[in-house]
Amino acid sequence: MTKPNRRQFLTELGISVGAGAAALSGDAAPFAGPPKPGAAAEQPAVTPGHGEPPSIDFRYSPHYWQTAFCFPRDPCKSLVGERGDLRYNYASGGGIYSFRETVEFSLLGREPDVIARQEVESPAIPIVHTRLDRERAFLEITTFASNRADEGRVDNVILEVRPKTKPSLHAVPLVVLKTDRKSFLREAGKASVVALDSEAGPVFMVSDRPLERGEGMGGAEQFLLAAGLATDDQPAHYFLRFPQEGQPVEKLTRGLEEPRQLLAEVRDYWRGWRPCGGDVQVRLPGRLGEFWTACARNILEACEVKNGKVNLQVGPTCYRGLWVVDGNFLIEAARYLGHDAEAQQSLEATWSRQEPSGAVFAGGGREHWKDTGIIIFTTVRQAELTQDWSYFRTMQPQMLRAAAFLKSLREKAKTGNSANGRYGLLPNGFGDGGLGTIASEFTNTLWVLAGLKAGSDAADRLGLSGFEDMRKLYEDLRAAMVSAARQEMRRYPAGFEYLPMVAKEDPQWALPEWDRPRPQSGQWALSHTIYPGEVFAKDDPIVKGHIALMQAVTQEDVPAETGWLKHEGLWGYNAPFVCQVYLWAGLADWARQTFVGFLNHATPLYCWREEQPTRGSLNSDYTGDMPHNWASAMCAIYLRHMFVFEDGSTLRLLAGVGDYELKDDEPIQFQQTPTRFGRVSVNLEPLDSQKGWRLRFERAAGPQPARVELPAALGSRFRTISITGAKFSREGDLILVDPAATVWEAVWTV
Repeated sequence: MTKPNRRQFLTELGISVGAGAAALSGDAAPFAGPPKPGAAAEQPAVTPGHGEPPSIDFRYSPHYWQTAFCFPRDPCKSLVGERGDLRYNYASGGGIYSFRETVEFSLLGREPDVIARQEVESPAIPIVHTRLDRERAFLEITTFASNRADEGRVDNVILEVRPKTKPSLHAVPLVVLKTDRKSFLREAGKASVVALDSEAGPVFMVSDRPLERGEGMGGAEQFLLAAGLATDDQPAHYFLRFPQEGQPVEKLTRGLEEPRQLLAEVRDYWRGWRPCGGDVQVRLPGRLGEFWTACARNILEACEVKNGKVNLQVGPTCYRGLWVVDGNFLIEAARYLGHDAEAQQSLEATWSRQEPSGAVFAGGGREHWKDTGIIIFTTVRQAELTQDWSYFRTMQPQMLRAAAFLKSLREKAKTGNSANGRYGLLPNGFGDGGLGTIASEFTNTLWVLAGLKAGSDAADRLGLSGFEDMRKLYEDLRAAMVSAARQEMRRYPAGFEYLPMVAKEDPQWALPEWDRPRPQSGQWALSHTIYPGEVFAKDDPIVKGHIALMQAVTQEDVPAETGWLKHEGLWGYNAPFVCQVYLWAGLADWARQTFVGFLNHATPLYCWREEQPTRGSLNSDYTGDMPHNWASAMCAIYLRHMFVFEDGSTLRLLAGVGDYELKDDEPIQFQQTPTRFGRVSVNLEPLDSQKGWRLRFERAAGPQPARVELPAALGSRFRTISITGAKFSREGDLILVDPAATVWEAVWTV
């Protein structure tokens, strides 16, 4: 199946209708903003956060969703919708709800089904429970995947009808099949079988009760299950199976007769599964721990083996493939989760996309110049996290070839007449994340700066020769970007200067207002260049303008209209990009509020759609894959960074921790989490009777950080600190711990 890039997805396919209708800063100094008439206006002071964030209660969850319920590395990406419907054979090119087969479950009668709830059995167990209500009864749908050795991969649905207003009732369940293929109904012993294409064709569905055809409507086929008596004590029970590997019905018969045993086996499998691998152990309280576990599962469910290597993939449908920028964060999250083999294999799979020219292209398309810089960044970051630079050294020729390709792009752009060429930047390219045309844009240059900086800095640390041209390209390109920014900064109505991601002379700015880019369009790449790229200093006007802009456009606790849905739409996982910038800049309140907002845009099944409307929107829709696992990756990454955060050569501990994170009064643990300074373990435990907190710290072998920072006060209550096992000093609101000390304890008390 050909995978569309994001631009093709939006411009060629169109946005589908909703389901309801079907401080390392480099050498250059920070610069002042462009001249202003009259006295120079001060950059506005960064405002504090909004106070105590709300509960994590999914208050901004999308109304329409789908959830994967398959196994880790499963080639069968089984999906269930918010109504308990099954969605199969995604049709690339038809929109986000375009599946060749869908199966819905209901009850005979003319009343509409009301979705009462849907939930996974636990964050670690993707057994999905859906309840549909009618006036007199409700239908409970239990959906799960199985993989018995003697029968292979099968999707399973248990239907139970329960009375609601009377002690007993009769009901006729419905199975509604929507497909463009011809279906055939036959009996197989006690079972009923629906095959597709021909009577002897592949088995699509097997039922433990007799089926008969009903009156189909609107291109859908309707199958009626036998009438059942449902009582308060005994629901009417039905079992349906959907083989995923072309198995004959004979292989499914035993399982068809023992649904509860099958369900128990699947439950036992998931109870034995752990989100973390290797020596990594993580313990987080409440919702934070639930999201950590669910996001690990989401990531592993989406990945699959291709050409002998694990590919960490974004999602199960339109983004089922390899994407370089998404992959950078998926690979990092995999390391934080302890899934080292998956991370390394996915890195190698990304490098396999390199062309003889040195360019690396994947799902983003051929004008996504940034991908060639991002893979350099990813390679450096993975070497830092593993403390193993052998793969980096092996890939030196490929990285230098990538840099040479980028240099050739820049030289070619200089011969043209684009704004990018005149500035000395990379040529016009595909901005992505809301910038859907080939334009005079800055996102490609910005991300490439992060990659070139990471590669040349690493070579300097290792004393490797051959990277001189990469360093020179970084310095020249950064100077050109800084010079361009001086001329391209714009004034936001709130009174601050910011750098838009499209050059002033680009024709998009002449479009009718509704169609123009938003100030926040494409700012995702600048977020990444700020952190984790660390290309600019914290006091750089580019950084200050970006932060002020993200604060100014916040709605529903997250930056709004930053992506493809530029009118009353939200790119949910853009929020943790910005959270990292806030945390890096020392704005923990803003980081916390925004991260909680991001979590509240997940579904109650702990996953995200790429983009969704704001509440009450009358002009926006849903777009992108789901579960979208760049979101899952960013959730895991930010959770780690709240407690262990690498800021250049500084190790910042508990940088995102305050009263909100301490309110559960439960231990928090990150054991053997990888960092550029070696593996770090932090154990934060409450003292008896809520009198304080104790942090136990240990760092394994690795480069010594220049600084180790702790908050002098932990939250608003615990303001007295003592440290044993290391020398320390105070610097304002921070405690600086001797970076040479590898084992020590800190205690905060009231």
